[in-house]
Formats: sequence, structure tokens, C-alpha cells
Amino acid sequence: MPNSQTATARSGPNIPLVIVCGCVIALLSFGPRSAMGLLFQPMTEARDWSREIFALAIAIQNLMWGIGQPIAGMSADRFGTWKTMTVGALLYAAGLLMMADAESVVALQLSAGVLIGLGIAFSSFSLVLAAFGRIVTPAQRSLAFGIGTASGSLGQFIFAPLGNGLIAAVGWQQTLILFAGIIMMIPLMAVALKGKASNQSTSPEVSNQTLKSAISEAFGTRGFILLTFGFFVCGFHVAFITVHLPPYIADLGLDPSWGAIALALIGLCNIVGSLASGYIGGRWSKPIFLSCIYLARSVVIALFLIFPASPLTVLLFSGAMGLLWLSTVPPTSGLVAVMFGPRYMATLFGFVFLAHQVGSFLGVWLGGKLYDETGSYDMIWYVSIALGIFAAAVHWPIEEKPVPRLANVPAE
Repeated sequence: MPNSQTATARSGPNIPLVIVCGCVIALLSFGPRSAMGLLFQPMTEARDWSREIFALAIAIQNLMWGIGQPIAGMSADRFGTWKTMTVGALLYAAGLLMMADAESVVALQLSAGVLIGLGIAFSSFSLVLAAFGRIVTPAQRSLAFGIGTASGSLGQFIFAPLGNGLIAAVGWQQTLILFAGIIMMIPLMAVALKGKASNQSTSPEVSNQTLKSAISEAFGTRGFILLTFGFFVCGFHVAFITVHLPPYIADLGLDPSWGAIALALIGLCNIVGSLASGYIGGRWSKPIFLSCIYLARSVVIALFLIFPASPLTVLLFSGAMGLLWLSTVPPTSGLVAVMFGPRYMATLFGFVFLAHQVGSFLGVWLGGKLYDETGSYDMIWYVSIALGIFAAAVHWPIEEKPVPRLANVPAE
């Protein structure tokens, strides 16, 4: 009997290895896409494109990321994380290489938009979090999700100054080619994340559920719908600021290097914010915590607009926004796991993330469109404030409890 137990333990996943490799993947997949805002000015100037053209391509990227995420989640749940992420890395790298040579608007939209968007979906931190959710205990999930999210933020912290330095040293085209090479490290790291949704459960309520019934159950749950509305706002905020903050800072008359500094500081502070969020989400009401995060975002944006532009206000805004940046992810993904369990988490969180990316599409595209029409980003900032208040309102009534099917089933 002891030998049997020992053999079972040895055949299980190596949790520290999965966590480390998953964190590296989150860093690598999030890094290059977070530096897209730094390519805004050099690419538009080199190709003589308007801001809306570049913004639309990145908006398409965010939309394709969102559309691809549920499909990637289903793929990971059915075929395994490693196979799914390998496909994603190939698409991601191909998009970066094609973007480097894109001379037409169509080529830009296909490369920066469609290929990179799908590549991120099939290699993103969402799949990493789902892999974490399958191997850690319910009590450890929130913190594990925080660690995985913080790793993505570390990617932004590293790649913002790295991208800025590479663009200055070798040009934006060579920078994209180098990024493509870096992305191809993902399949190697993903070997440790081999695995898929398991149906080995002592409870028939868990083991007998099909993927189709899981999706139907989720969309029939009020809390899940409210969660998707709230995460839409997160995507709007994050994508708009990532792409448009660097040119906005330059428009204010500050040195363009402050754009890279701002993105790096957001990434650095989000490491702290994500880890803190993972800790708090495991001990406090996740819905109320999310309401506080979104309300705080609205306050920070309002203060940034009120005070005169200076390097100090950029630093204060970036630091505060960084603490609130992806701190929404651990409690949001945690709520999905609480309500429906970890078995189909990659798929169900993928649908929530689709709403996030629809918001991202609108945030990026409307930022460029309204700027071209009005010559200012003011209107889109005001919309961001209003949406933060809306998100705070919709999260408050969400109930943090399992669906009736799982009400009497021990936590997996």
C-alpha cells in the first residue's frame, strides 16, 4: 500500500516546475504585446499611416485574442496545454515576422491583428492559470492565480524598456524579429504544463458533466454574466492605456521616453498589485474587492486629468494604475473556479476573457478614431471613468458560491 501511494505521488504533476514554467510562459507571451504602444510612432511615421490605422490593427489583435480564447480553452481542456501553446507560439511568431515587413494596411491587420491575436490566445496566461487551477488546492488557487498574473506583469516591466532600447538601437523591424525568436521559447516551457481537463472525480455531478453542459450552465448563471460585463471594462481600460498612453504623453509635451517609463512602471507595480490581489482574493469577498478596484481606477484617471501634466504626474498615475492593472484577474478567474470548479476553467474563463477583449478592441480603436476626429484623447478618458463606475456597480451583487450542481460537492 505505501509503495502504491508513493508511485501515485510520483506520477502526479511536479507543482513547483509547473508554476515556474507557467510563470515564464506568462512573461514571454505578455511581454511583446505590451510593447506594441512603443511601435505606434515609428511604424506610423515609416509607413505614413494615421493613428487610427495602427490602432485598428491592434484593436483587431485584441478582438482575435478574445475570439480565440474560448477556442484555445476548449483545445487545452480536450487536447492538452502543451499542444495548444505550441500552435499559439507558431502563430504569434509568424505574426511578428510578418508585421516587420508589413507595408500595406491589409498586411498590418493580418499580421499585427489576426495572427498575433490568435497566437496570444493560444499561448496566453489564461491557459497558464487554468493549468495552475488543476494542480493546486482550492485554498491555494487565488494566490497561484496572483503569481501567474504577476509574471505577465513582469513581462511588461521587462519588455517595455527592452523594446524601447531595441527600437533605438536596431530599429522597429529588427525588434519585431527578435521578439519572434523569443516567443519560440514558449513550446519548450509548455512541456511542463502537459495535461487537460480530468474527469476523474468521486462526484458524479463533476465527472458526468460535458463541455456543452458546462457552457450552458455558465451562461445560465447571473453571476457569470455580470462577471463578463465587468471584465469588458477591464479590457477597455488596459488596452486603451497600453497603446495610447505613450503617444498621449508625447502630446502633452513630455519626452517620448516617458511613455516607455510609464509602461514599465505599470508593469512593475502590477507585480505587487497582482500578488496582493491573489492574497486578498483568497481571504476577502472577491466581488466587493473587484468593485473597489474598478472604482479606484476611475478616481486615478480623473486625478490624472485634473492635475497639470508633468513627469511626476505620469509616474504617480502609472504607479497607481499599475497596482490596479491586472489585479482584476485573480479574483475574476477565482470566481469562475468557485462557481463552476476547475475542470472546464480554461473554456469558461475563455468566454469571460472574450468580453475583456471586446472591450480591448473598443478601447484601442475608439482611442485612435476619436483622436483623429477631435485631435484629443479627452473624450475617451471620460468614457473610461464612466465605465469604471459601471464595473464597480455590476460586480457588487455577484454571489461568491458554487452553482447548485456543486453546492453539496466537496471542493476539488
